[in-house]
Amino acid sequence: MALTPAPAWKERPRRTTFLSFSPPAISEAEIEAVVDTLRSDWITTGPKTKRFETEFSGYIGAKAALALNSCTAGLHVALATCGIGPGDEVITTPMTFCASANVIEHVGARPVLVDVEPDTLTIDPQRVAEHITPRTKAILPVHYAGHPADMRPIMELAHEHKLYVIEDAAHSLPATYEGQNVGTIGDFTAFSFYATKNLTTAEGGMLTGSPDMMDRARVISLHGMNRDAWKRYTAEGSWYYEVVEPGFKYNMTDIQAAIGLVQLGRLEAMQARRREIVAQYNAAFSAIDALQTPTERPNVESAHHLYVLRLNLDRLKINRSAFIEQLKERQIGSSVHFIPVHLHPYYRDKYGFKPEDLPVAYAEYQRLVSLPLHPGLEDEEVLDVIAAVSEICEEYRL
Repeated sequence: MALTPAPAWKERPRRTTFLSFSPPAISEAEIEAVVDTLRSDWITTGPKTKRFETEFSGYIGAKAALALNSCTAGLHVALATCGIGPGDEVITTPMTFCASANVIEHVGARPVLVDVEPDTLTIDPQRVAEHITPRTKAILPVHYAGHPADMRPIMELAHEHKLYVIEDAAHSLPATYEGQNVGTIGDFTAFSFYATKNLTTAEGGMLTGSPDMMDRARVISLHGMNRDAWKRYTAEGSWYYEVVEPGFKYNMTDIQAAIGLVQLGRLEAMQARRREIVAQYNAAFSAIDALQTPTERPNVESAHHLYVLRLNLDRLKINRSAFIEQLKERQIGSSVHFIPVHLHPYYRDKYGFKPEDLPVAYAEYQRLVSLPLHPGLEDEEVLDVIAAVSEICEEYRL
């Protein structure tokens, strides 16, 4: 009787150097673009920023785009542009980075946290409907890990109740929902270009929306001035400006935009590599009963920003924290996305949240582990991750 061969991962030696979770994918082209900018007459907001806005909006099919210094800035500007403030409520998700809720606090409104769907971990439209009140002014869905939230029922609710929809797409460039690009669905969409994102400008972001709304957003994003530096200091510009409202200082620089323009040109190739890595992970981990691989619904195309495994803890002798320590011992970087908003002391204490108030987010949080996923991962490194995860699951299997 022939013996079943051992899985390939059992033959791999353990790594001897640490594999970073998500370093930026910067090439010589981005470096050259930055140097070119530094040698030009414009290093702050100028011609490259304007070109980046144009090319970005063209890439996703948005009607207008505004380059900013972060996704957080985009969300803040969007809320302010919509006139949301004290006494208002904004419905959002607990399964996100704190910035999504913080900006609601910044404008003086109340974040109303609604639980998530168990498969995608995106905001549950049915629960959104249950939390709409006369004080509700907007819905702020988050496209978790690159997977779009279920936008059709959200947009229907918004239309019925005359609410704004401000999408947090920090993870979701490029992603589609029912054939439509994320960034062209809600009233506003904010993207992140942080160092770990699918497209990076080191720090930075982009806000998309209608031209009329974006005109006001542009004023709010730069001190409330009705004429920005690019318009004032070019040969065609004028020194005169007026402050029409107290705005913010959220503009992107041409140094950042130079990186973004190159990254935008590389995005398709970088996304293809992300998809290859996800396919390798899924093939390996779907056969392990101690693991649940990420969901991708048939009506979406995920941006695959994060690869979030869920541990079936009833099949393991260890908890999530110990699992992560075991990965670290095997030289594999990992993270957790995210600590739900309602568990953070500020929100817990201010609004009296208990962990079980949002049961899906709380239960799923305790078994989340994000694995390395970026276009710079070599095949051998992907195999190292697969070997480490598989070995831990076998060693600590119940």
